[in-house]
Amino acid sequence: MAVKEILHNTEEKMKKAFESMNREFHEVRTGRASPSLVEGLHINYYETLTMLKQLAAISAPDAHLIVIQPWDPTAIVEIEKAIMKSNLGITPSNDGKIIRLAVPQLSKERRQELAKLIHKMAEDGRVSMRTIRRDAKEAVEKLEKDKTISEDDKFRGIEALQKVVDKYIAKIDELLRNKEKEVLEF
Repeated sequence: MAVKEILHNTEEKMKKAFESMNREFHEVRTGRASPSLVEGLHINYYETLTMLKQLAAISAPDAHLIVIQPWDPTAIVEIEKAIMKSNLGITPSNDGKIIRLAVPQLSKERRQELAKLIHKMAEDGRVSMRTIRRDAKEAVEKLEKDKTISEDDKFRGIEALQKVVDKYIAKIDELLRNKEKEVLEF
């Protein structure tokens, strides 16, 4: 396995880890209605766990309302159960055809809790990037130890690896700044 292949695989892993963290960030409630708050909920639909976005049209007509319109009206009860079980802190109301979620304003304390939560999520993301880097660095060092590449190639590979890590950590930091600003906004 060549250094380029290791770097390519490492970047793919980092990209997937970043996308996963990005999805988690979007699920954090900010006091502003967004379909991403509920679309990942799993609904018990005919004894099968199904994501809400596969069962209904989800929209946010204004900043404090989420509207869920199931394609199968019999799923409304299960959708409401899933929303109540989630930690959103929102009580659903329905008229038999659509579910409305009124998103209340967040208190200052809750905003600060959410800011701490997103900082922890960002740190977890950085740790996963460093873990991926460590594995890739060990693979490059093994190539040099096995005399497959020269010492110079090893150092160039490790340097290129660090640039990839720095790029993704900068993306995490930018995501954190944007989300923190969104959470702390009144």
